[in-house]
Amino acid sequence: MVSRREVVIGGVAAVAMAATNRMAWAKASQPSTAINFDVPAGACDCHTHIHGDTAKFPYFAGRTYTPEAALPEEMSALHKALKMQRVVIVTPSVYGTDNSATVYGMRARGNDARGVAVIDDKTTEAELDRLGQAGIRGIRLNLATAGVSDPNIARNRFQAAADRMKVRSWHVQMYTNLGVIKSIKDLVMASPVPVVFDHFGGAQAEQGLQQPGFSDLIDLVRAGRAYVKISAAYRSSTQAPAYADVAPLARALIEANPDRIVWGTDWPHPHGNRPGFKPTDISPFFEIDDGLLLNQLALWAPDAAARRKILVDNPARLYGF
Repeated sequence: MVSRREVVIGGVAAVAMAATNRMAWAKASQPSTAINFDVPAGACDCHTHIHGDTAKFPYFAGRTYTPEAALPEEMSALHKALKMQRVVIVTPSVYGTDNSATVYGMRARGNDARGVAVIDDKTTEAELDRLGQAGIRGIRLNLATAGVSDPNIARNRFQAAADRMKVRSWHVQMYTNLGVIKSIKDLVMASPVPVVFDHFGGAQAEQGLQQPGFSDLIDLVRAGRAYVKISAAYRSSTQAPAYADVAPLARALIEANPDRIVWGTDWPHPHGNRPGFKPTDISPFFEIDDGLLLNQLALWAPDAAARRKILVDNPARLYGF
């Protein structure tokens, strides 16, 4: 007769084996469309994430979702197909303030990689020194994933981050929405450090150029007070797979100031906060064709000189390549 203890041990082993097998076969998407324009040397994908082996890089207990693995060798294959020499790796929310997986990903790419870290009040100056030596050049305030839209909280967190970063000349990157951007516009205008907004600043294509807060984002870009990542077009669009409805937003931002625009994939395209998924359930990635996504840049910025600014010059200035 099988004892209760044997049943429990067997069940735990089965779960562990299933998790191990999933980590073994789970793969983030790779491009299926060839690039149809000349990508300039030194081009940079300015928004990616690394999810390492959970045995070495365990996820944060307070995370809101659990992603699949996304490893440096997979990222290298992605960038070979996209003809991207450089990369910026951003610590995702699933790691809390543990930036180890990001540093691991940067080391795999050497001097062609930079990073953006997540920190809190407990992060020491010595730790920031170590991260800087590893290639970190900014910190991220991820308000969107945490569901933070209170202007007062946003203002306090932004001001504290900017004050702390000014001695290092690092930038403050924010994943938020247009309402928050509108509420902190005055702080961004006066910021002592560069400010970067993820994913079109949270603008939604179906709401058009007149959506509340977009003009404030345009003002910040035009004044040279903020960078915007025209990244993760699928998060702003309702028209997969080419995201044609995002084009007016992208063109408006580029026309406002091509010196303050950078591009990124958002690979491996995490799909967090899925309805019906518990935070500990493995959430499969979005299946995105990054070749098709990159080809949209040639439509948003037909001028090769503007594309060079977006892909090479602006990232080199912002991240210190």
